[in-house]
Amino acid sequence: MAALCYLCDVRKKQKIRILEQVTVEDYAAEGKSIARVDGKVVFIEGAVPGDIVNVQLGKSKKDWAEGKAVHFHSYSPQRTTPFCAHFGLCGGCKWQMLPYEKQIEYKQREVEQNLKRIGRIDLPEMLPIIGAKQIKYYRNKLEYTFSSKRYLTREELLERDKKREALPEGTEPDNTPDVALGYHVPKIFDKVIDIETCYLQQEPNNAIRNYVRTFAKKHGFSFYDIKAHEGWLRTMIFRMTTTGEVMVNITFGHDDVPNRELLFNALLAEFPEITTLLYTINPKWNDTIYDLQPQTYFGSGYVTEKLEEFVFKIGPKSFFQTNTKQGEELYKVTRAFAKLTGNETLYDLYCGTGSIGIFCSKGAKKIIGVEAVAEAIEDAKQNAAANGLTNTSFYAGDVIDICNDAFFAEHGRPDVIITDPPRAGMHEKLVKKLLEIEAPRIVYVSCNPSTQARDLQLLNEKYEVEQLQPVDMFPHTHHIENVAALVLRS
Repeated sequence: MAALCYLCDVRKKQKIRILEQVTVEDYAAEGKSIARVDGKVVFIEGAVPGDIVNVQLGKSKKDWAEGKAVHFHSYSPQRTTPFCAHFGLCGGCKWQMLPYEKQIEYKQREVEQNLKRIGRIDLPEMLPIIGAKQIKYYRNKLEYTFSSKRYLTREELLERDKKREALPEGTEPDNTPDVALGYHVPKIFDKVIDIETCYLQQEPNNAIRNYVRTFAKKHGFSFYDIKAHEGWLRTMIFRMTTTGEVMVNITFGHDDVPNRELLFNALLAEFPEITTLLYTINPKWNDTIYDLQPQTYFGSGYVTEKLEEFVFKIGPKSFFQTNTKQGEELYKVTRAFAKLTGNETLYDLYCGTGSIGIFCSKGAKKIIGVEAVAEAIEDAKQNAAANGLTNTSFYAGDVIDICNDAFFAEHGRPDVIITDPPRAGMHEKLVKKLLEIEAPRIVYVSCNPSTQARDLQLLNEKYEVEQLQPVDMFPHTHHIENVAALVLRS
């Protein structure tokens, strides 16, 4: 039986609540497992069904609590050995301890439960989830952070303290912080885990990152201090395509032409695989580059990707599905659910760089794409032109502002609407407009089944769900995409 004990955190001068010997019963949602202790539901990070663990509680209410597993008494037979040395520290790939077949089983169940619990509407039987064939090295985009303060594990801190204690009396310890190039520690904004090997992107990703770190340390380049807002090296962004192209974009806190050229010339000499090399000067306090202009040092300044026979130009700020192969599977489902005959006017809402609309273009008479990000619309127009399409039009602006009666009157009433909103789902005003327009068919592509379920409930006033198809885009994470086909009730 689980028991509650208290430990004292000397540094924070507060009690730490520990639930001991908790048997994890099931998977809950969003990567958390669930247990029941004395009638209270406990949501647990870092555990899987079948584990027996000690849980350090965070929030604790009358009927529920949440916490993280801090000690394992025994491991579940469902577990497998994580393949990454950074597992447990890094915020990504949190499900490495689960076999992939279990991951997709839980993901399908989460979609079903969200749609039933939140949507509360009649649903068809869900099609089996489309799992990924490639569960490592599947991302085409990754971003790393340079930091003047490397995150130290508990073991490293203890070892450091031992070394300090062993110093001769009167000797000052070396307090120079080690630098890092990797990922932010979850919930600790100013510390970065130094990543040696990442399994999310193919080589030469690891080789380039490790080379840059070594080169920068050798030449005394300053790594960014996020608290003091000073330092030269800030972030490094990779884009790699199935066509074999490699883009590297390094962000600097300020320009330093001699050192930048020294670094870049060495990088290009060492890695001829790099097809385009860019830099971005970012003096701001945040790391986003979408309001900045990257500069091309070498190559075209973009890479190209292919989905089936369609070619897409991807710049340093372009949005594109980060898993190319599964993105193609997702688009195949979307196109099939649209049931195009060649005579339809198709609206692609939240169209990004136009990839879904372009992918469906041969089956429709006319494609109308709408996206809030103006740069993405420019990419969409260029992508349409690169594919020789003459039946596409793309418009920049907020979907809820653009999609009014006048817009539909000008471009024609939709026969099919494809909507691919952000995680927050569709704005209620847009849902109301879709109900007014009464397109015969809607295909709803979602990266968040809970907000999709909410929107489907609202659309249920006039639409019924015809088909449901989950697609796994991100192995070893709890994230899941789901495509729903809706038909207007007669």
